Amino acid sequence: MLNDSTRETIARQIFTCFKTKDQLPLLTKSHPDLEMEDAYRIQEKVVQKFIAEGRKIKGYKIGLTSKAMQDMIGATEPDYSAILDDMFVNEDAQLSREDFAMPMVEIEIAFVMKKRLQGPYVNAAEVIQATDFILPSIEVVDFRVAPAPGINVRDTIPDLAAIGKVALGGNPVRLDTIDVRNISAELLINGETRESGKSSAVLGNPVTAVVWLVNKLSEFGVAFEPGDVIFSGSCVRALPVQAGDSVTARFDNGLGDVNLTFK
Repeated sequence: MLNDSTRETIARQIFTCFKTKDQLPLLTKSHPDLEMEDAYRIQEKVVQKFIAEGRKIKGYKIGLTSKAMQDMIGATEPDYSAILDDMFVNEDAQLSREDFAMPMVEIEIAFVMKKRLQGPYVNAAEVIQATDFILPSIEVVDFRVAPAPGINVRDTIPDLAAIGKVALGGNPVRLDTIDVRNISAELLINGETRESGKSSAVLGNPVTAVVWLVNKLSEFGVAFEPGDVIFSGSCVRALPVQAGDSVTARFDNGLGDVNLTFK
């Protein structure tokens, strides 16, 4: 376990990297005694530094929702991070590649909350009742802690679970009108389908991922608030993008497409 002074130093370094687009080496190499609680406490400190600048929490993202991704970086459960207000971009936005250290893209179903919800012991029925609608989305993943052999979930959690930007499609669908477990999705780059999957790849059901998150957040005294956007995790692999790439997230069941371009 790290002392609070060391946690603060790491948080300051990560916060600086958000500004400079520089990258740090693996935290677990430079701080081998860093534990899961340290990782989330560092994340809290990074978020608080943004809030001190006037930023607001607008939602949360869930990562590592597939067993393959968990195995790859030594996790036994998903991870999460707060999403700040200026991380949201409009669909069809043009993003500058230079604004990212190492951008990748993945596609997700986003849940928009209509009422406050707090764990522990929240179940799927309560998540469904608290959800206003779902939206299609793209997450731009980015890394202030540079991926390297031996990367661990304790490296990604302090880095706000590798959040970069998020884009929401403006086509809401209510949960009671579809089978949320059976949504087909494609990730297209420059018009070519590069990845495809089904929403059931997200812990068997994206609702299950949201249940996990609201109960996990309760360990830190945090609840979902009305209007919060919850990114439930990707059903496909994240893929790298370069300047000039156009990205489309394509969903069936009425959710439609979301587009981004990197200039």
